Amino acid sequence: MKITLRQLHYFRALAETRSFGRAAALVNVSQPAMSMQIKELEAILGTALIERSPRDLRLTQAGRSVLERADRILAEAMELEADARHARGLGELNIGMIPTVAPYLLPGTLAALRAADITRDLRLREAQTADLLDGLRGGLLDAVVLADPAPAPDLIAQSLFTDRFVLAGSPSRLSTLGASPEALRPVGLPPEQLLLLDEGHCLADQALEVCALDRRQTRLDLGASSLSTLCGLVAQGFGLTFLPEIALATETRGTPDLALRRFDAPEPARCVTLVRRSGTAQSDWFAELAEHIEQAAHAQIAQAEKIAPPDMR
Repeated sequence: MKITLRQLHYFRALAETRSFGRAAALVNVSQPAMSMQIKELEAILGTALIERSPRDLRLTQAGRSVLERADRILAEAMELEADARHARGLGELNIGMIPTVAPYLLPGTLAALRAADITRDLRLREAQTADLLDGLRGGLLDAVVLADPAPAPDLIAQSLFTDRFVLAGSPSRLSTLGASPEALRPVGLPPEQLLLLDEGHCLADQALEVCALDRRQTRLDLGASSLSTLCGLVAQGFGLTFLPEIALATETRGTPDLALRRFDAPEPARCVTLVRRSGTAQSDWFAELAEHIEQAAHAQIAQAEKIAPPDMR
């Protein structure tokens, strides 16, 4: 008998969940089928891979070694399938974007991709950074669009554009900040007036970082999951928030009472980046996707500079 990719896949699921029941559910098989495949793998290798106990299981020393190799083998198999798919003319493309980018860049990006090849099968996922990275590393996504991602040896990141932040609030709320230069810098904002997205959204973390604040210093924990929700609140005078430039055209259109002010230089900003796995063979699809996203972003930023001119303070 020979080792199969299925056995390695099941074993990795078991190592991750440390439970036959949870592992079986994760790979969508019955628990007896999962157990049988693991036993067969142990028989082929001639060694125990897990230590079983009534409440838990642990990997043996051999199991840890097998898991390390299984990760590499499964990653190579995944890349082989992806490369073959793209070699057939791109075919299916799975893209992920964070929620503070997707609503503003997806329409333009998808229109350009469809215009270039009407036969493309595009699949999209909007999720927070951690979920997108899990999907990318797990092979569910081919590329993801993130903001200021941390460097990782298994990933390749291409910077797309710089997205500056603009301060948003009601006209009366912004007028209370006065005209002093300090009031137009993030660190000069009153923390009790800041409304931010829920935890897990990188935009909220970036706003806290540029303001040198802890989330506990902000006034309200709203659990808001969209910029539209925040814009509706601050337009009614409930506080202040940060808006990325790419969102200005959309959010001001739906919120006529929203007022904006530019920060003093250096303006706070985020770097929006396209990320793929380092094991994915470089091909035209990645560069083409990056180009379309950049074009969609530049169109949004051009509109933003009309709505909130760079010299507006």
